[in-house]
Amino acid sequence: MTKFSAFLKDEAGAVTVDWVVLTAAVVGLGLLVFTFVRPAVSSLASGIATEMGDAQTCMSSNGTDCD
Repeated sequence: MTKFSAFLKDEAGAVTVDWVVLTAAVVGLGLLVFTFVRPAVSSLASGIATEMGDAQTCMSSNGTDCD
């Protein structure tokens, strides 16, 4: 019985459990933030791609097709 009570009083693995729970919480929050930020970033990237395409068209037409 003394080995069992010593096992219950031992706190050596408690720090590991704390780190696992904390890491899981950080990953979960990161995924949650990513879910909300992704549409805005995607929209911004599409806008930048459109502008870059327009600039490429303008540069390849020697300025005759620029707005």
